[in-house]
Amino acid sequence: GRSAQFADCGLGKTILQLTWAENVVRKTNKPVLILTPLAVSYQTVKEGEKFGVECGRSDAGEINSKIVITNYERLYYFDKNKFAGLVCDESGILKHFSGATQKGVTEFAKKIPYRLLGTATAAPNDYIELGTSSEALGIMGYMDMLNRFFRNTQNTSDTKKHWRASESGIKWRFKK
Repeated sequence: GRSAQFADCGLGKTILQLTWAENVVRKTNKPVLILTPLAVSYQTVKEGEKFGVECGRSDAGEINSKIVITNYERLYYFDKNKFAGLVCDESGILKHFSGATQKGVTEFAKKIPYRLLGTATAAPNDYIELGTSSEALGIMGYMDMLNRFFRNTQNTSDTKKHWRASESGIKWRFKK
């Protein structure tokens, strides 16, 4: 019920997300919320119309369709208990480990059984993005993921103000 879709531009992430959401609705008979950046929500609705996937845009928390599309900034209007699934389009927005959007989405998603992250900009060597994605999906916490799969040049798990190797001198890499 939880996965990430790290696909390059032009490979059809939007229709894949809509199809995934449509299948979650069929299985659970509960709505799915798709979060997008500001301008992308309109484009997602148009893609749904183009491919015959029923979906609707919502600005203030109303559930006007089984697949509800809104932008990240409007998440606080929605009741997480009403949704069986959550899609985070352009999930690179969750990359900010200490950001309000990352924290809000991760908290909102905690009890939602079906979750999908989609982005074209996933960086396989960016431990922050991998960790925040893992956390949003409910697979494992950011620090759990970091300590399980990575090590740094100082052989610690200290991340305080060490967001980038160039800023701190600490370099993170996969464990053998």
